Amino acid sequence: MDILLALKTNAVSVVMTVLVMLLLWKIRGKQSSFGRLPPGPPPNPLLGNLFQFNIKEPYKYYLEVSKKYGSVVTIWLANTPVVIISGFGALKETMIGLGEEFSGRSNYPLIMKATLGYGVVSTSGHRWKEMRKFSLMTLKNFGMGRRSIEERVREEAEYLVEMIKKFEGSAFSPADMLSNTVANVICSIVFGHRFEFEDPQFKFLLQTVNAYFSIINSPLGQIYNVFPKLVSLFPGKHHQLFKDLEEAREYYKREAQARMNNVDPSCPQDFIEAFVLKMKEEKDKPDTEYNFDNLVSSVWNLFSAGTETTSSTVRQSLLLMMKHPDVQERVQREIDEVVGQDRWPSTEDRQRLPYTDAVIHEVQRSMDLTPIAVPHKTMCDTKYNGYVIPKGTVVFPLLSSVLIDPKLWKNPNCFDPENFLDEDGRFKKNDAFVVFGMGKRVCLGEALARTELFLFFTSLLQHFTFKAMVPPEELDTTPANCSFGRMPRSYECYAIPRM
Repeated sequence: MDILLALKTNAVSVVMTVLVMLLLWKIRGKQSSFGRLPPGPPPNPLLGNLFQFNIKEPYKYYLEVSKKYGSVVTIWLANTPVVIISGFGALKETMIGLGEEFSGRSNYPLIMKATLGYGVVSTSGHRWKEMRKFSLMTLKNFGMGRRSIEERVREEAEYLVEMIKKFEGSAFSPADMLSNTVANVICSIVFGHRFEFEDPQFKFLLQTVNAYFSIINSPLGQIYNVFPKLVSLFPGKHHQLFKDLEEAREYYKREAQARMNNVDPSCPQDFIEAFVLKMKEEKDKPDTEYNFDNLVSSVWNLFSAGTETTSSTVRQSLLLMMKHPDVQERVQREIDEVVGQDRWPSTEDRQRLPYTDAVIHEVQRSMDLTPIAVPHKTMCDTKYNGYVIPKGTVVFPLLSSVLIDPKLWKNPNCFDPENFLDEDGRFKKNDAFVVFGMGKRVCLGEALARTELFLFFTSLLQHFTFKAMVPPEELDTTPANCSFGRMPRSYECYAIPRM
């Protein structure tokens, strides 16, 4: 019996050894088939480098391997190679200098689940170019970067201030109010109207956005993006999210269908109407990109990204003002001197509010909202820095590496508005401020986001002093979720009226 047991044990060991060797051979074969990829840490069988780092904060691992292997590194997520590009010089050469080659969007499963491969965010090539061009043109037509959008933002800022006043200095959580406020700006462009905060449909759409970003920024989301078919077999909150995403898509489609026969060709009132008119214009073109799939996904892109990123940044800005009451006081003093209390701030005030402008930029830089941006892919076999990166390779532009580079910032590792001020206290631009991305895939809503951040922040600090429920030194300002994006912590605070 002992001999038989030993033979069985040896047989199992031999089989396992052979399997491991086959897996290693398969990975090495796949590595060699991917051209002359940049160097990187050796992958493990099946999992690659996946569990060599804290999945809650993968960007920190990307920074570490970039320091060790250089500005262009290859890691493996399971059997998929990912090229990480770090440092301002390398990112500028690739995202801008080789912008067309690196302009693709990788098949990120959770993003694809929400868009089905349509719209702006998840597409590449002709479809992406067409949808981005149309979206940019339409956003500009509806006021992005102009005074008309400023008026919409100011209207929402007034609603927000009035809501906060109702708390009369008692503790409250600003998260939902900020999401509602920011969402209504983009709703006025996409749907042609704002929603009441208690509107059931509005609440559902916002809940879906919040659930989506909660999962995509969680370890569950990271595992799903590597093993989507496997994770789909297990129970979890992602299944409810997928149902909600489909329901949200149906709502957007109904909104579009309702406009099909009720749109004035000479004067579209919102993004959906403008898209519907384009659909009618190209209805006889068999290869047109103007269809319900691209419309629905474009609306989701604008609504979700336009809500979450800006509201999270404003939420983080208030948290940092409570952490640094001296900074908050200096901002308020500058607003009082330039704007006063008799009118609302305007974008024309920005140049006369250099310290305030520096604070807003520093909130964005120190927050580092999207450490790797949305993953890219190469559109063709691409030579760079002596390596050959094959067509279709996933690429992570490591924006964090630029935002914390000591060669580019005075004090990169702490919150310090001096990073954006010169010796005379004037606002100083910095090309390394890459929070909106770089190159052809730079955020298409950048102009709108800049307007919102400035007007919401200045309006809030004009009317309130924000105080934490604990001493400033006890406040934790590090993000709670860091897997895909660095989302701010939930908190309650006091808003003490200043008027």
